[in-house]
Amino acid sequence: MQLTQLKTLAQLKGAGYKSKSIKQELRDNLIAKLKKKENVFEGIWGYEDTVIPDIERAILAGHDINLLGLRGQAKTRIARSMVNLLDEFVPIVAGSELNDDPFHPLSKFAHEVITELGDATPITWLHRNDRYTEKLATPDVTIADLIGDVDPIKAATLKLPYSDERVLHYGLIPRSHRCIFVINELPDLQPRIQVSLFNILQEGDIQIRGFKLRMPLDIQFIFTANPEDYTNRGSIVTPLKDRIDSQIITHYPKSIEIGKRITQQEARIKEEQKTISVNEIAKDLIEQIAIEARKSEYVDAKSGVSARLTISAYENLVAAAERRSLIHEEKNTNIRISDFIGVVPAITGKVELVYEGEQEGPLIVAQNLIGKAIRTQFSNYFPDPDKFRKQKEKSPYKTITDWFGDGNVLDVLYNQPTNELQKILKNVPGLSELVDAYHKKEDAATKLFLMEFALHGMAEFSLLSKGLLTQGHQFKDILSGMFTPPTSDFDEDEEDDNDASDSRRKR
Repeated sequence: MQLTQLKTLAQLKGAGYKSKSIKQELRDNLIAKLKKKENVFEGIWGYEDTVIPDIERAILAGHDINLLGLRGQAKTRIARSMVNLLDEFVPIVAGSELNDDPFHPLSKFAHEVITELGDATPITWLHRNDRYTEKLATPDVTIADLIGDVDPIKAATLKLPYSDERVLHYGLIPRSHRCIFVINELPDLQPRIQVSLFNILQEGDIQIRGFKLRMPLDIQFIFTANPEDYTNRGSIVTPLKDRIDSQIITHYPKSIEIGKRITQQEARIKEEQKTISVNEIAKDLIEQIAIEARKSEYVDAKSGVSARLTISAYENLVAAAERRSLIHEEKNTNIRISDFIGVVPAITGKVELVYEGEQEGPLIVAQNLIGKAIRTQFSNYFPDPDKFRKQKEKSPYKTITDWFGDGNVLDVLYNQPTNELQKILKNVPGLSELVDAYHKKEDAATKLFLMEFALHGMAEFSLLSKGLLTQGHQFKDILSGMFTPPTSDFDEDEEDDNDASDSRRKR
């Protein structure tokens, strides 16, 4: 007979069921998973040797936990995944609002029902997915929200005096008895509200108004906090911080490979977009943008650069290629460097700029970050141009730079048809040969990507000048680019403005 088929307290006793605390549940199920070599936290990457062992140790110790880290470091995801360490079902007294354990009733309602019905007390079963409560800490959160208060409507309806416990309306924390309770962004909680958590964390009981309540709540607390909040918006009061048993530091992905795994897992790519081919170089560039942002002098390091930047950027990159393919009715679409124009909105909305960054402007900073990512990744696929500064005759880029030095100009547009892009790139002497020399075995689509990538990389190493057009980029000789604005069929005034912005970016 399955446990969930048991409907009364007598049946529960007859089955030999023994209740246990939530911390013991978490501990027992974690031990079982560790013995079976199972992955405890599915979908959490990059924390295998750092954060996850700390969390497992805290669970084994029966600790409440504070996850401390910058935004976008999977703190809430970790908290939510801990539900998987709970028993699938636990019994509660039917009709109880505090998830009362039939063997250890907590509320007055449960006590009265068990006193009246005894072994005939009806029970129901609570699934582990319903044993998770999450509250975002905001300045308007009150003690009544978290702990509870007297409900005058209930008192009037039941015709009870305010001294009767039945007039109480319980807050989120008592209602999370036998559950995991998460408070996100704990420092944002007002200090007087944080004080109300002291007894719950230390003694396990609560106080509501003037009632002499001693309710031994059984809760696994998990808090999340951003270290920036400690100075900018608030702080965790010292006595509360002292009562949280384990504080665990989270971090950003420590390698591009881990970052790519997270991005590919979390990116919401539509079924029809899966026909768009994204090469590994483009994926690396997306991750490199976040790395560059985290160390940029224009970006507030204390605010952090969320993993959501790379996820949104990847989604936008695919969408840019999809839009281009729809315009030209191309069935087989491959990512191009020019598609990275779609990444800019994902960057501008995800980074907090310092004063110098605000002076440059979010658009220029975003373009700067993309350029730095291209520069950093360029040397992984082509020879480092800096090594040939004093040996220009031996440079593998000489044929290309000489062609531009003869006064040739190349416009690469965002929505250019693939056949046109291929034609103009192959007309640049030495460009196709450069790619073949180092990536001969790559397919035609990847070679086309690398040809465009090579031009952008050379511009980042100041071998070429790259100007911003209304609909794309213009490449020309580095010296002529210093003295003349880009020329194109588009509006001259707009291009002059864009070229000026590009010059500021390069400085």
